[in-house]
Amino acid sequence: MRKSRPKPTLLKDYRAIIPASFFGMILGLAGLGSCWRVAAKLWHLPTWIGEAIMLLTIAIWLVLLLLYVGKWLWARADALAEFEHPVLCCFISLVPVSTMLVALAIAPYSRAIAITLFVVGAIGQLSFGVYRSGQLWMGGRKPEIITPILYLSTVAGSFVSAIVASTLGYREWGQLFFGGGLFSWLALESMIMQRLYLLEALPKPLRPTLGIQLAPPAVGCVAYLSITSGQPDAFAQFLFGYGLLQGLILLRLLPWLFQQPFTATYWAFTLGIAALSLASLRLVERGMTGVMQELALLLFMGANSVLKNSFTKNLGFTRILDTLFLTKVLLS
Repeated sequence: MRKSRPKPTLLKDYRAIIPASFFGMILGLAGLGSCWRVAAKLWHLPTWIGEAIMLLTIAIWLVLLLLYVGKWLWARADALAEFEHPVLCCFISLVPVSTMLVALAIAPYSRAIAITLFVVGAIGQLSFGVYRSGQLWMGGRKPEIITPILYLSTVAGSFVSAIVASTLGYREWGQLFFGGGLFSWLALESMIMQRLYLLEALPKPLRPTLGIQLAPPAVGCVAYLSITSGQPDAFAQFLFGYGLLQGLILLRLLPWLFQQPFTATYWAFTLGIAALSLASLRLVERGMTGVMQELALLLFMGANSVLKNSFTKNLGFTRILDTLFLTKVLLS
């Protein structure tokens, strides 16, 4: 009598190796959905497109969340290795940040659920940001592993918290979160620039993380607009202008950045790209005309193109395996 062998399931395998960086998809898709919501008002575009993108965002977030929770339940060693990794640990902050963006997607349909998700996400990102910053303050970090990923723990989380809090009617909380994100960004920016200027080039697997460099000014601009009202002031335009500069620098570096096959790490670009488009749309919505109207259309088209290509490429199973293999290499 032959003994039957246990057959490993695909779900079990994904529970064991799903990386937190996969939640970067949620940031890009939610940003694109927000762009369509504003564009539908400005240019009378179909409203269902933005809502469909938001529905897709919620569905993907739910699947990723279940898989990631399963990783902590059934593959705790892998989860702890990622949590303790000096670089990959910062991607964990995407879990609560994406939760807040899902709250933004749900807000027009259920305020109670949106508030619940926002509170959970805000507490989660703040807790992780404080914990991670405390580790950095204790020193001992090698300069070679300093990358824009550091923005995720405090800057991205605080700016997204400001946006969602203001959208839900808690502008005072939004102002507090914006302050935390702004000064965290300024503190980290000089350190990251010093590493990029003076040390050896980032290794190929980490180069796509430079896409996060676009996010602070772009997301910060959207956050600032969410806590203010009326005609956009000079500071909002300063933030947007710096975001444009970062985008142009990244365009110049594209051949150098894309020297390896597409993996989920490249979703690091999508948050900043979607946020830059959303910022331009919000500036036009708030009364800016002239060149900003032209930039808004151009950036909106660009964001749609980049997100479409990223999502299409990420659907390939071989690309998913490439990403999982890359994660394993970095963790080893």
